Amino acid sequence: MSVNRCTYLFSRLQRHISARAARSSAGSCHVSSGSGLLLKQHQAGFVVCSRNVSSKNSSPKPPDTSLFVPIPLKTDSSADGGVGVELTQPLDKIEMLKVLNRFYKKKEMQNLAADHGLDARLYHQAFISFRKYVLEITSLPADLHIILSDICFGAGHIDDIYPYFMRHARQIFPMLDCMDDLIKISDLRVPVNWYPEARAVLRKIVFHAGPTNSGKTYHAIQRYLAAKSAVYCGPLKLLAHEIFEKSNSAGVPCDLVTGEERTIVDSEGQPSSHVACTIEMCSVTTPYEVAVIDEIQMIRDPARGWAWTRALLGLCAEEIHVCGEPAAINFIRELMYTTGEEVEVNTYQRLTPFTVLDKAVETLDKLTPGDCIVCFSKNDIYSLSRQIEARGLECAVIYGSLPPGTKMSQAKKFNDPDDPCKILVATDAIGMGLNLSIRRIIFNSLVKPNINEKGEKQMETISTSQALQIAGRAGRYSSKFKEGEVTTMHGDDLLVLKEILSHTVDPIKTAGLHPTAEQIEMFAYQLPDATLSNLIDIFVSLSQVDGMYFVCNIDDFKFLADMIQHIPLNLRTRYVFCTAPINKKQPFVCTSFLKFARQFSRGEPLTFNWVYRHVNWPLSAPKNIKDLVHLEAVHDVLDLYLWLSYRFMDMFPDTGMIRDIQRELDDIIQEGVHNITRLIKATDPSITGPLQTQGSRQTAGDGQKDSTKSIGHRERLALGGIMNSSLANRLVKDGLLTHELLQQLKKEWSKDLLKDKEGKTRKKK
Repeated sequence: MSVNRCTYLFSRLQRHISARAARSSAGSCHVSSGSGLLLKQHQAGFVVCSRNVSSKNSSPKPPDTSLFVPIPLKTDSSADGGVGVELTQPLDKIEMLKVLNRFYKKKEMQNLAADHGLDARLYHQAFISFRKYVLEITSLPADLHIILSDICFGAGHIDDIYPYFMRHARQIFPMLDCMDDLIKISDLRVPVNWYPEARAVLRKIVFHAGPTNSGKTYHAIQRYLAAKSAVYCGPLKLLAHEIFEKSNSAGVPCDLVTGEERTIVDSEGQPSSHVACTIEMCSVTTPYEVAVIDEIQMIRDPARGWAWTRALLGLCAEEIHVCGEPAAINFIRELMYTTGEEVEVNTYQRLTPFTVLDKAVETLDKLTPGDCIVCFSKNDIYSLSRQIEARGLECAVIYGSLPPGTKMSQAKKFNDPDDPCKILVATDAIGMGLNLSIRRIIFNSLVKPNINEKGEKQMETISTSQALQIAGRAGRYSSKFKEGEVTTMHGDDLLVLKEILSHTVDPIKTAGLHPTAEQIEMFAYQLPDATLSNLIDIFVSLSQVDGMYFVCNIDDFKFLADMIQHIPLNLRTRYVFCTAPINKKQPFVCTSFLKFARQFSRGEPLTFNWVYRHVNWPLSAPKNIKDLVHLEAVHDVLDLYLWLSYRFMDMFPDTGMIRDIQRELDDIIQEGVHNITRLIKATDPSITGPLQTQGSRQTAGDGQKDSTKSIGHRERLALGGIMNSSLANRLVKDGLLTHELLQQLKKEWSKDLLKDKEGKTRKKK
């Protein structure tokens, strides 16, 4: 059984168990008034029905006290001076230590502390801090000094220490005094109350449901173009650009708003009545006649789902046109029940069919014009593109970290009937946002790295939704290929793909939420000494959501918060910096982010000359893959500058010049991608592609045949699995296996198999 097959079956089993567990724990629906998050929401008194999946959400959950970081107190001074000593006498530290340790061990004190919010962990931490404070402070406060003196000389009871211990505990754990307020602030059970402007409008919700290439978005955009005012909210800059250009070409003036770009088409700078934007940038206070929310199924995305939730609940439009998979219909209906709004559903069928073939491609020699090989790693893209061009074929390359201009250029090259480039190698970045003339989609693999809701990286077989999204790119109504074909590169993946596509898409059950800057500011008011990362942790720990929502993954936010914690910035500025969309895997981007924050904290504007020096402009064409990756990182840094410039215009003043050099850089990157085979050769002449090594699935290489020809069929298959470099490469890339350990495993596995064989031979004799 193949690795893909095993992974797929295991993931299906996990989902089945989770579904049964969810069904067994589901409670009956009930109506909850819920509490708002901000003071103005409490005053407004919104009451909206909310359907809770589980009754356990109705009461606050206990806080995760591991997130409570004690605040150190000074031990070198006391406001009372030496009053305690003057009234009694100096204390013997050895006797004090004995008294304090007896106090700590008393079960009555532990139970009493627990009743006041100190669980075993906090009780221990508070006592260690209290003991250190008492033994090391220059002079104790007079009242505490007198109490300890009385206890040491038998005139007091050890329990008398408790009020002073709790006073100290509340000083180092200030959240104990404001826990009720923190719980109210982090109550996320009724997010519909966060948008009073939207609740004041009786909105009409229209769901356009259908698969890829079914015309669902087309119908929504027709209504968008006909409206007096409208906003389009898409998941990608490319999609926003497409609607921006389509609208203006149709004679409907339209502005563009993305995180890094603001384009006003009016010559006098007046905003247009129509706006195309990335979904995070949509305004929830501007009134529109029509709003279009594209790819609504991304409302369940572990990282970005909050943006779709915010748009759906908060847009002030008379009509909200939602486009996406049919799997979201029931959930959107349920979600709109909480706002009191009905949902009208229009369903569409695919305009052009696609067929899953009965044979895998097996070899790159069988590629034909219009083929697109889909990989889930850049290394596979590099390897395959080199092998394809070694066969005398030109190929275009598209992956997620390429600048939008380069992606468009590669797509145009592939689509051009007069261009000799007829093969495309791409990641699942083609799943949305690009119009491509693809005849056949070929899955090079069915396993991709994913980040789960806990922020953990794991290798998973692609879901039915992902497979359909990618497969649906084969054969488009507007392209020359009216019918599409779908297959895999390797035969044992084809059965898995057919099984994946035979299932219905898992229904959407939850929508993402994210703490806002206002909520975190209210937390910071209560906990002024906590770091931003710690505030976020405590917020998520205390947050309550009903069964329809989850809190989005915040690891990237915390990563940036920890990176700039030592830099003096006010909380709102720090929060904005930490929401910047950067790739934390790029060291140069992270270094630039840190330098931007330092320069900002000094009140020194980040001028063009400063950036010019920082990125060592001008940059030359890449000579190898490492150079190309660095150029992509520089492009991301310029994007970061532009993103920050729209939040802090005075501190990032030279957007025009930055945009100019970014366009030049885009051209340089395009040149590098065009010559990607040469760059790969310059980087590592010994690179071999996964396809070459996949041949060992059926036929081992000559050396392997010699070493294993005496081994039985079952053992040979097992050895082939260990030697399979495609799996090995994945494990090495994911950091789960080193090259040295891989070689050791191969040797040990071969020895074990030979020993087994020798043992069987001796038994026969």
